[in-house]
Amino acid sequence: MTHPRGPRPTQITVARIGLYAFLISAALFFAVPLYVMIVTSLKTMDEIRLGQIFALPLHLDFTAWKTAWAGACAGSECTGVRMGFLNSVKITVPAVVISVLIGAINGYALSFWRPKAGRLMFGLLMAGALVPYQIFLYPLVRAMAVMGFYNSLGGIILVHVLFGLPLVTLLFRNYFVTIPEELFKAARVDGAGFWRIFFEIMLPMALPMIVVASMFQFTGIWNDFLLGVVFAGRDNLPMTVQLNNIVNTTMGERNYNVNMAATILTAIIPLAIYFLSGRWFVRGIAAGAVKG
Repeated sequence: MTHPRGPRPTQITVARIGLYAFLISAALFFAVPLYVMIVTSLKTMDEIRLGQIFALPLHLDFTAWKTAWAGACAGSECTGVRMGFLNSVKITVPAVVISVLIGAINGYALSFWRPKAGRLMFGLLMAGALVPYQIFLYPLVRAMAVMGFYNSLGGIILVHVLFGLPLVTLLFRNYFVTIPEELFKAARVDGAGFWRIFFEIMLPMALPMIVVASMFQFTGIWNDFLLGVVFAGRDNLPMTVQLNNIVNTTMGERNYNVNMAATILTAIIPLAIYFLSGRWFVRGIAAGAVKG
C-alpha cells in the first residue's frame, strides 16, 4: 500500500474544523449508546432508578453480567444467554465456512470456466440477493419440512448458506474476473485441472476477499434474528433470539442492567472480530475495490 508523500497540512482552516466536528459527531453518535449500555450494566437497580443515565456507577458491580450470562429468565427458563451463545457458534461457524467455500468456487467457475448459461445462473443468483428473503419464508418452511430439515441445526445452517451465497458469489466473481487470464491459461497448459487451479492458485490469491466475505457472513449470521426464530427450532435458538426473550420477559421488575449486559454479550463477538481484524478487512475491501 502506498502512502501520500509530502508534509502534512498544519494550517487550521474552517473546512478542517468542520471536518473534525463532523467526524467527532459521527463517533459520538455510535459511542454514546454503547457508553450508556456499559455504565448501566455496571450499576445496581437502585442507581438506575435515579435516572442519571450518563453518570458513572458508584461501584463496579458485575452481578448483572453474571445474571445475563447464566441466570436471566426467558419465560420459565432462567439460563441466561449462555445456551444461545453455544447455539450461535454451532450455527455461524459451519455456515460461514460452507458459504464462503461454495461462493469462492462459484466465482472462480463463473470467471474462468464460463459454463453454458453461466450468465443466466449468475443473474438468477443476483436476483435472489435483491428479493427480500421474507418473501421466501413460507415456501422455504414448506420445503424444509418436506425434506426433514425444519427446526433442526442442519436446517438453519442450510438456510444461512442459501441466503448468503448471492453476496459471496458476487464478491468472489468480481475479484477473480480481474485476475489476468494468462495466469489461468498457463496453469491449463501445464496440465492443471479445475480443482488444482482453484486450491493451489486462485484460493491463495483470494485471501483478502476470503477475509471480507467471512466477516460479512459472520456478522450477518450472528446478528440474524428472523431466520433463527423461524428455522432453528427450540433447541437451537441463537443468541439474538435468547436476548429478545430475556428483554421481553415482564415477570416482576424489569432489570435494565441485566438487559444491557445481555445485549453487550450478544454483540461482543462481532465487535471483537471487527476490532481485531479491521486492518485486514479494510485491506480486503480496498483490494477488491481496486481490482473490481
